[in-house]
Amino acid sequence: MNTLIETLRYFVLITIELIALFLLISALVEIILMYVPEEKIRRKLSGAGVFGNIIAAGFGALTPFCACSTIPMTVGFLNAGVPFGSTISFLIASPLLNPIILGMLGAMVGIKAMVAYFVIAFLCSVLFGYLLEKIGARKYVKNVRLKPASCCAGSREVVDKRSLPFRGKLKVAFAGAWESLRPILGYLLIGVALGAGIYGYMPQDFVMKIAGPDNPFAIPVAAVLGIPLYIRAETAIPIGLALMGKGMSIGAVISLIIGGAGMAIPEMTLLASIFRKQLVAMIVLVIFLTAVVSGYLFNLLL
Repeated sequence: MNTLIETLRYFVLITIELIALFLLISALVEIILMYVPEEKIRRKLSGAGVFGNIIAAGFGALTPFCACSTIPMTVGFLNAGVPFGSTISFLIASPLLNPIILGMLGAMVGIKAMVAYFVIAFLCSVLFGYLLEKIGARKYVKNVRLKPASCCAGSREVVDKRSLPFRGKLKVAFAGAWESLRPILGYLLIGVALGAGIYGYMPQDFVMKIAGPDNPFAIPVAAVLGIPLYIRAETAIPIGLALMGKGMSIGAVISLIIGGAGMAIPEMTLLASIFRKQLVAMIVLVIFLTAVVSGYLFNLLL
């Protein structure tokens, strides 16, 4: 009975925390984007060299897109003449540096872990985008044009919000945050429920043996396991948090999140519609290496 009560208590507290975090972070991003001219960003992305990759990774970090809007935006960048390397940096950074992931990591694991995660994932996005352009991977892009999807908040029709007073912007931002939360609320509750079950009933010794800091293979295995386990970031974070509470190393948790967010099956399926299989394989390898390197660095640094 005590275990059941603790499990239910965990479920309620984590649900409240995550919903509050989601609304606050989403509203903050909405407000920031109202002050960022998209056309100006696109011109900056067209800059040659590493600078374009840095701007693209930063834009990807700022925009909480899901796969069904990230992919059409990627196609839009390519059709608009944005350099291939910058486009790939955006494509990698967008799911990995989702503001929701960063906010939840900061609140649940700590600011130090959030900053370390951001720096490592950001640098990998810039580096791999630059390298893929240098090796000529642009030739594996198919000649396609996709219309923006409408399955998530990132693809909502944009209205003129810049002329609104700040109070109006705030109201629109929180309304947009709620509209973003509604379709994924069920996924969030599933993730918290699974996390609560792990927290209350999974034996700690089992987790320590399979994915503890003493198992050197836990990190690459976690990166691969994150792919089928991943539903959304809002689902993965509470599961990872519960596993870490049971003894899973922070490196394995980070590897699980990166592997799942970056190599999610729906995103890879959409990528296959615009990239040839050679480039899709390269991107999968890039995300896997990012997950593994990040995992080992986290275990060393934290």
